[in-house]
Amino acid sequence: MKTVTSVCIVASCAFIGLGAGGVADAQQSSMSFFVSSTSVGKGADLGGLEGADRHCQSLAQAVGAGGKTWHAYLSTQGPDAVNARERIGRGPWTNAKGVVIAKDVAELHGTNNLTKETAVTEKGMLVNGRGDTPNTHDILTGSKPDGTAFPAGEDMTCGNWTKSGSGVAMVGHSDRTGLDESAPQKSWNSSHPSRGPGGGCSQDDLKSTGGNGLLYCFANN
Repeated sequence: MKTVTSVCIVASCAFIGLGAGGVADAQQSSMSFFVSSTSVGKGADLGGLEGADRHCQSLAQAVGAGGKTWHAYLSTQGPDAVNARERIGRGPWTNAKGVVIAKDVAELHGTNNLTKETAVTEKGMLVNGRGDTPNTHDILTGSKPDGTAFPAGEDMTCGNWTKSGSGVAMVGHSDRTGLDESAPQKSWNSSHPSRGPGGGCSQDDLKSTGGNGLLYCFANN
């Protein structure tokens, strides 16, 4: 009888460990993609690529996924231009709910599984989109639709992510919706340039057109 009781207690403990919280924790630890739940707070001045990467790493660490190397999906311009698509590893990428959003780089920039329901934060929360208040679906990328950098000349990266005043940054729509049904409005990574009364790169500028300085974060596996 004692043996049976002991086994029941162990089985009960094992069952508890597989409860909703345990499953959620396991999914977040295996997560390899998320939309940042918060911004750096200085508009498009992210402290360059290094500052953006630190932000992604910090958010991942807070939910138990800091054992991976996290990079922000951002391009830069100029002589040493960086392509966002080359910073994020090979895939596949899974969100905080265990859903695969793309199996590789080609699929990510083709027919991927990014929607409002799958482009969630590191906490598994939805990002406000068109129709929500406030709308924060503008995600900083500085990239063309194929994930490559814009040529030198017209600034599309707010000074390679160092400006919080005048300038422009290309953004994508995390919910894949916009003012119309055109391809740019549905683009997750290259929808429209930022703009605002202060110039385009400040926190208020980003908020004025449906953003908040959020980032796509990928585990560079």
